[in-house]
Amino acid sequence: MCPSHIPPDQTSAPTDRPQVTLDVRSLGPPHPLKQTLERLAEIPEETVLLQRNDRTPQFLFPKLRDRGYTYDTLERDGEVLTIIWKE
Repeated sequence: MCPSHIPPDQTSAPTDRPQVTLDVRSLGPPHPLKQTLERLAEIPEETVLLQRNDRTPQFLFPKLRDRGYTYDTLERDGEVLTIIWKE
């Protein structure tokens, strides 16, 4: 199972910022993408969003890049953790 916090030894994501977790594992497309973008618009820029999903959110990645976000993805035990932050 993926952690609901940033594993510092497995990503370059900042670990010293506030974190919010969004669990979209039970949602079908396009709801995970939509909810992730909505949550990012709601939280302060310094907050790191951890999206828990049951698959790699391929369609989310270009939208994150277009909005100036950096992300990292960890896959473990059938779960995907996408860590999203602004530099």
